Order: sequence, then structure tokens, then C-alpha cells
Amino acid sequence: MASSPKEGQQQQQQTVELSSLSVQQLSSVKKQLDEELEHLTNSFAKLRAAQTKFRECLKSIGQGVSAAVEGRQILVPLTTSLYVPGTIADTEKVIVDVGTGFYVEKSTKDATTFYDAKVEELGANLKDLESIVQGKSGNLRAVEDVLRQKVINSNPGGEKVASS
Repeated sequence: MASSPKEGQQQQQQTVELSSLSVQQLSSVKKQLDEELEHLTNSFAKLRAAQTKFRECLKSIGQGVSAAVEGRQILVPLTTSLYVPGTIADTEKVIVDVGTGFYVEKSTKDATTFYDAKVEELGANLKDLESIVQGKSGNLRAVEDVLRQKVINSNPGGEKVASS
């Protein structure tokens, strides 16, 4: 019987008393949390960029595809750096990138609905990811606080430890 991804995450989560860990273990946990935060932050930026791209697509449909522009010369992107000249032949249908290199012809209304749904879905994902990042940041601060206390307590005579 297969379990859902959420069930797997819940099974993997453990509560550990930070004060019971050694300085070396705390440093390892801190490093892991730093790496996770960096990955999550990068993912957040990529999702935000995708959401912006979909908003630009909506803007292009709304402003660039109307009866007034039919027959107008445009530059059609083949890659991110290669454009070829073209003519707008039909303002009622557009080609939509549905992901993984697949393109579908849709009416402008259907394309707008598709991109609106994508923007909304990414917004929800961004909101979820933001709460995860905040939780991880809180965990990292807690580990750093305990680590700082352990280093101070392990330093006899109360001398300050030089940080690099």
C-alpha cells in the first residue's frame, strides 16, 4: 500500500530536544537547515518568476491579440534569443505553452482561463512555501541560539570566542 507524500513527510518528522545535542550535532543540523532554506528560497524565486511569466502571457493576450492588430507584423520567439518575423493571422486563437514543450491552440478566452488558473495555483503554492520557509527560519534561529549558548557555556572563564 502506497502512502501519500504528506503521510511520508509526517512520518519522517521527529522532535529532538536541541539542548541534548552536542555542538558538532548542532552545527550539522544548522548546516542542513541552511541548505534547505537556500533550496526553498531558490524554489520560491523560480515559482515567483513563473507566476510573472504567466501574468505577462495574460497581458499579451489582453493587449496584443485584438481585431485591431490582425495582419500586423510581429516577431515570433523560437527560442529565448531567436525571433522570426510573422503576421498575426487569427486574433481569436493563440498557441499556449502547456508545459514540458507541448503547445496547444486555444481560443483567447480559454487561454486567459488557463493562465488565470496557473497564476492562482502558483499563488497558493507560493503561500504554502512561504509558511514552510518561515518555519524553517524559526527552526534555524532556535538551533543558532542553542549552539551559541553551548559555545559560550563550553568556553571556560567566560572569554569571548572570536568569530570569523
